[in-house]
Amino acid sequence: MNLTVFPLLVIMTVIGIIVSVPAFFMLRIIRRMEPLVIIRLFVWIYGRAWLAIIKPFTGFQAEGLKKGDFKPPCIIVPNHLSFFDTFFMGALPFSDVCFAVRAWPFKMAWYAPFMRIARYLDVESASWEESFEACKRELQRGGSLLFFPEAHRSRDGRLGRFYSGAFKVSVATGMPVVPLCITGTGRMCPPGRPLLKPAKVRLKALPAVNPDRFPGPDGHIEMRKFVKALMAEEIERMDISHAV
Repeated sequence: MNLTVFPLLVIMTVIGIIVSVPAFFMLRIIRRMEPLVIIRLFVWIYGRAWLAIIKPFTGFQAEGLKKGDFKPPCIIVPNHLSFFDTFFMGALPFSDVCFAVRAWPFKMAWYAPFMRIARYLDVESASWEESFEACKRELQRGGSLLFFPEAHRSRDGRLGRFYSGAFKVSVATGMPVVPLCITGTGRMCPPGRPLLKPAKVRLKALPAVNPDRFPGPDGHIEMRKFVKALMAEEIERMDISHAV
């Protein structure tokens, strides 16, 4: 697996960087697409290529992620098990997604320029007010947001503490939250292990949760608890089905 996936990943990255330059200008001139939309499309294609590379070793399956299952703009909240979770976001049914992540990915020289052009959010370095305003602008222009509400990768496969940022934005803007459950990536490549191993990987989008269900000043807290409980129940069900 490692002798196949890592060389192909390097080749895919190098080719992607080379091809992205002329493709960017073609789409910019011919289609008049915004730079951030173009780069997000490239990132999505990169994720789709990853899915093709990894599928023989994971039997990857997605559920609730076909076009029409949920629509942008929305706020997507996946659980977090592995560095490679973001790669599996190529299974999303649309590409115009703004990732809200911690600071360290912006320090990766081969990804950082693309992340900055795509206007991904560094929620660790920015203040809450700055992040919130950026989130509002993104949703107003029709883009979607993606938060990892745990912020960190789980060390034991169980859901960790959920932070409130995504849910505050949802309640303030009226945009629905789409819970996204992923299993198997923690077995494929858990934190602290450099090598991959075969594992069944599943990704399932749950029905969107409307913030109108959680009125009052503490609505975002109730919404956070509700979404976490939904995801915990579904992840347990998915894990049991994998073991059978």
